[in-house]
Amino acid sequence: MVTARIPPINCLLSFEALARLRSVSQAADELSVTPSAVSHRIRQLESQLGLKLFERGDFSLTADGSAYLGQVRSAIKLLAQPPEAVRSPRMTQLRLAVTPTFSRQILLPKLALFRHAYPDVELILQVSIPLLNITAESADLELRYGHGGYPGFESRRVLSDEVFPVCSPEYLHEFGPFDGFDTAERVGRARLIRSPLEPWRTWFDACGIHLPEPREGSQFNDVGLMLDAAVAGFGVALSRSKLGMAWVDSGRLVRLSPRSVASPYHHFICWKPGTLERWECAAFVDWLTETLTSS
Repeated sequence: MVTARIPPINCLLSFEALARLRSVSQAADELSVTPSAVSHRIRQLESQLGLKLFERGDFSLTADGSAYLGQVRSAIKLLAQPPEAVRSPRMTQLRLAVTPTFSRQILLPKLALFRHAYPDVELILQVSIPLLNITAESADLELRYGHGGYPGFESRRVLSDEVFPVCSPEYLHEFGPFDGFDTAERVGRARLIRSPLEPWRTWFDACGIHLPEPREGSQFNDVGLMLDAAVAGFGVALSRSKLGMAWVDSGRLVRLSPRSVASPYHHFICWKPGTLERWECAAFVDWLTETLTSS
């Protein structure tokens, strides 16, 4: 039987380092070799495999390179473990801090895809408070909600949304109709549910309504609770299109206007510098960005 030739380990280590760092000089420093040695090893590996692993310009991976990287990392990880660890493998843990409604409505329905793609990653989710960015424990990655630009963190925007007014069918029947909810007179006939997460100023400015931000009425610091309050007849809420889809699609809430207005707030995935050197963190950031962009 002819045994398949296994690529040299130094070639595989150079490939993994270059894929992660995307810099020949940094990969060479990490491996304590010269940059030319890294380049020769990559050419040797590509020649043996008969594959092109990198786009030459910025060292981004080709489709073949991306697929092979997963195999190489699994093999390196397995070889680095002592025999007892191989018999009883430990999951790679990834701690993620998420805002409540984003987690329930957007993230959790899609997490099965991530678990299928990365079965050796164990996700640990904990709740953070939107805008205040407070978490009970430290996390590797954080989903934050706001304007962006967080000191001490790198970030990537993963979700933007639009807003529009909603209320329960019962509330509309009792206090409506509101005919678009786009004038001061129509707004003035409703009880407005308040939230710092979605100020009414966004809707007022878009409709040319010259009213101050309401100072009275029920207030909630979670979008899901705010929409549940609207279902219970508390009044009119300003719903986000994607986060509030389940409430509207189920008929528990009805739109008061066909118009949608861009929210000034967005969802960001955030991390401290250096975090993405861990492959599982980089994998989750890339997966989340791609998943939400394509959905």
